[in-house]
Amino acid sequence: MTSPANPHRAPLALMFQGTGSDVGKSLIVAGLARAFTLRGLRVRPFKPQNMSNNAAVTPDGGEIGRAQALQARAARVAPSVHMNPVLLKPQSEIGAQVIVQGRARGTAKAADYQKLKPSLMAAVLDSYQRLRNEADLVLVEGAGAASEINLRANDIANMGFSRAANVPVILIGDIDRGGVIASLVGTRTVLPQEDAAMIVGFLVNRFRGDPALFAAGMEEIAARTGWPALGLIPFFPDARRLPAEDALALDAPALPKPGAKIRIAVPLLPRIANFDDLDPLEAEPSVEVIRVRPGTPLPADAALVLLPGSKSTLADLADFRREGWDIDLLAHVRRGGRVLGLCGGYQMLGRSLADPEGVEGPPGSVPGLGLLDVETVLTGDKRLVAVIGMAGGVPFSGYEMHMGVTEGPGRARPFADIDGAGPEGAISADGRIIGTYAHGLFADDRQRAHWLAALGAAPSGLDYEAGVEATLDALAAHLERHVDLDRLLELAAG
Repeated sequence: MTSPANPHRAPLALMFQGTGSDVGKSLIVAGLARAFTLRGLRVRPFKPQNMSNNAAVTPDGGEIGRAQALQARAARVAPSVHMNPVLLKPQSEIGAQVIVQGRARGTAKAADYQKLKPSLMAAVLDSYQRLRNEADLVLVEGAGAASEINLRANDIANMGFSRAANVPVILIGDIDRGGVIASLVGTRTVLPQEDAAMIVGFLVNRFRGDPALFAAGMEEIAARTGWPALGLIPFFPDARRLPAEDALALDAPALPKPGAKIRIAVPLLPRIANFDDLDPLEAEPSVEVIRVRPGTPLPADAALVLLPGSKSTLADLADFRREGWDIDLLAHVRRGGRVLGLCGGYQMLGRSLADPEGVEGPPGSVPGLGLLDVETVLTGDKRLVAVIGMAGGVPFSGYEMHMGVTEGPGRARPFADIDGAGPEGAISADGRIIGTYAHGLFADDRQRAHWLAALGAAPSGLDYEAGVEATLDALAAHLERHVDLDRLLELAAG
């Protein structure tokens, strides 16, 4: 059915909550955003509160969760800070930086944040209303689990938002992890009646095998909860072709690459950020990205060691040394290997790293890895900007998202020239060590081909961005086949 936009109709909204984290909420919202956009609706994604160190820069000068940027792309609109008005970026086991409508408001420990949440609801509802004013349909994504009744007081992410904004909820369970009947029925059992009444149906995601074998299961869930079954969604293997939001995605086994010509080693630091920088490399058939986990040395045969971004650079540098990776890295350099530091990784490669204001934790200064002749001082100001420029004589586009200023003699050999900003980054005298604040380098086909050629692999001609678009289209078609989208629109109308 085609549902053209109607400027005289009241905007619709539907919220998707999960029985737990990583049940596929983000992916389903992205697929539905593309599917309803293809039907002619003006769609806007919205997530009241997100927790992720994988963020995206928006044209309006802020940052939001990477998943909402992908959902905006699926809806074929520019991302906005209002699509994710509260973003939490974990800096330690108990504390996080709090981003409100795209701008850092400070840091808070978990207990303190629970007290802060009531003051954030106004910003959440303001952003939601802004999106409603420009949309036919707002697709809202919850956070974590709907059943977390221990966090229900002052909730802004799940039922607290649903009831405040009067948005009906679809509950998603993940059958791939097991126990989906218990998770859905259990959610119904623990929810207060007023919250349970907001749920208008359920979806079961990531099914493998013959759907007929779970027909009785769907009926049993519906009978025990009183919620209608709205779809049994088969596993969508191409999901890994889309940028992931949660670092849990890094735990997935890598695809075998029998034809790989080069290996790129990436140490998985505890506070890794913007790890979607790796996705285009992993899409290349000639590249094997080795995710080096704690307790494992850096591989001796890597052509490149890539130090990724970090939300807490000093703490991750300490962990890097604790793992002995600093010794492995020096051995890699002595063997003639190349090193690339992105953002926090760039800061680690310098001679020193100072945090005099306590931006990331207790004030202090530590020696860097000493591979670039630069020094970094962290400050409270964050640079959030899309960039275009030239690097290695090849154009590129990307973005910067960092705190801190890096200076020193090494900057006399810049990595790139940024339009409107001038020289950026640093290169060692022998040209084998590079540091830059530019994220998104490898998503640019021109720059990725340049790097692969330098590392000794023939570029494949992969059009990375076209691949993302094709995957979003395939995801939309997948949901069209297995979910009653017309029924979703009826439920969104209330």
